[in-house]
Amino acid sequence: MSRLWSPLCEQLGIDTPIFGFAHDVATVAAISRAGGYGVYGATRRFPEEIRDELAEIRRLVGDRPFGVDLVLPPGMPEHNSREAIEAEIPQEHKDFVQSIIDRYQVPPASGPGMRTRFIRSSEIEANQIEAVLNSSVNLFACGIGAPKAVVQAAKARGQITLALIGSPHHVQRSIDAGVDIIVAQGYDAGAHTGPIGTFSLVPQIVEAAGDLPVLVAGGVATGQHIAAALAMGAQGVWLGTAWLFSSEHQAHMHPVNTKKLIEAGSGDTVITRSESGKTFRQVRTAWSQAWEAEGAPSPLKMPYQDVLVGDLLGAIEEHDIEPLIHSGAGQSVGYFNQVRPVQAIMNELEQGAVNALKAQAGFLR
Repeated sequence: MSRLWSPLCEQLGIDTPIFGFAHDVATVAAISRAGGYGVYGATRRFPEEIRDELAEIRRLVGDRPFGVDLVLPPGMPEHNSREAIEAEIPQEHKDFVQSIIDRYQVPPASGPGMRTRFIRSSEIEANQIEAVLNSSVNLFACGIGAPKAVVQAAKARGQITLALIGSPHHVQRSIDAGVDIIVAQGYDAGAHTGPIGTFSLVPQIVEAAGDLPVLVAGGVATGQHIAAALAMGAQGVWLGTAWLFSSEHQAHMHPVNTKKLIEAGSGDTVITRSESGKTFRQVRTAWSQAWEAEGAPSPLKMPYQDVLVGDLLGAIEEHDIEPLIHSGAGQSVGYFNQVRPVQAIMNELEQGAVNALKAQAGFLR
C-alpha cells in the first residue's frame, strides 16, 4: 500500500509530511499522534502557561515530535506596560471602538482579552523564549520574525528551527539566521499573511532556499493541494484552518464561530489589520466591515491595535454578540463543512495526496 512520504519524514521522525498549527493542546497532540507534526501557537500565552502546556503535550504524545510557534515581530516596546501604550492611542480610535460597543450594545468584559492579557514586548518575548528553550519541544517555529540569536539558541538546545515567510525577499534573512526549515506562506493563508499567492510564491522560495526544505502554507485543504506542493519542490505542507474543524478543537471554539466557518466559502474571508495591527485573514463579519466602512480610522500598529480592541474582542465572545464574533481562517475554509476528529482529517489528506500523485503519473509518456 502506497503512503505519503518525503525526506522530512525520516529527518524528523514523522509518518507523513503534514504539519498542523493549532492554538490548543488537544489538537496539537492529536496531529502528532496521527503521524503528522503538531505545532502549538503560544504567542498569546504567559511564559508559565507555555511551560505547563508544552509539558502536557509531551505527556500526551510520548516520544513523538511536536513544535511550538511564537510571533517575534521587530519593533515591539521594551516593557510589558499597558498604561504606556494606552497613553499613546489617539482619541479618534477610542471613540470609534466605543461606537462599535454602543451600536451592538456590548457589555464590558469581565477581564482582559486575549490580546490585552499582556503587551507584546521585548520583556514578555524574552520570558516566552526562555520557556520554550527550557522545554522538551522538538521544533521552534517563528511566525513573524526569526531573530538569529533566538534561532541559534534553539539549535544549541537541539531544537529544529523554522521560519514562516511570505516573500522571496525574506529567504536570505532566514538562511542567515540559520533556520532548518522554511514555510512559504501564500496570500491564501489564514491569520498573518502576505500579498503573494501560494502558486506564485512557492517555486520562487524553493529555488532561493537551495538545500533547505520548504513547506507550503496557504490554501492547502486537500490531497490534491499536497500533491501540488510536492510538485512545486516542497517537502511537505503546513495547515492551520483545517484543524478549526476538528472535534478536538471545539472546546476552544465559540459555537457561533464553528457555524460561520462551516457556512463560509473561500470568498468569504478578508484581510484586515483591525485584529492586531498586522495583516490578518479572517472570516468576513460585521467586525471587519465596521473597520472597512467609510470614516473608520486606519487600524494602529501592533501592539497599539491589540490594546485598543483586545478587551472588546474578549467581550464579544463572552457575551455572545453574534454579528461581531469571528475567527481567523484561510481561503481553504471553503473545503470544510463538518467537524471531524483530527485522525479523520489526516486520513483524508494522506489518501487524497496518494491518489493525486498516482494520477499525475498518467501525464508522463
